[in-house]
Amino acid sequence: MSHKFHRFWLKITAVIIGSFGPVFFLGSMAATLEPARLSLDILSWPVDGATTYASPDTRFLSALTGGFLLGWGVLIWGLSARVYDLAPEPVRKAVLTSILAWFVLDSAGSIASGNSSNALFNIIVLFVAVGPLWRPARDVARPA
Repeated sequence: MSHKFHRFWLKITAVIIGSFGPVFFLGSMAATLEPARLSLDILSWPVDGATTYASPDTRFLSALTGGFLLGWGVLIWGLSARVYDLAPEPVRKAVLTSILAWFVLDSAGSIASGNSSNALFNIIVLFVAVGPLWRPARDVARPA
């Protein structure tokens, strides 16, 4: 893959990660929690309605999760737009490391909490978010 395509894929990765932020932010308020509740119900397959957002602690954790995910997405977007051309390999490796750290901890926690199905969903997100970033770009980076 080319340097230009890697920069583009970093933006795809940023959108994938960051798009979960508003969904889980909405889970912080009783009137708008259904998208977050349904997301967790899907991720803890099968969809059975057993996942609730009845606890204020769950809504608070959802707010924190939403903020972290949106912030992580914005960070990756910023790296792709402002730093990647100056240091493509360090940016690529940092983003890959962060995605792999998320994957390992999130999947281990999902399994430990009895939600192994989320680990399977995580594999899909991992492959889409990483995409061509797994390998260095073939062409030489040129600052824009």
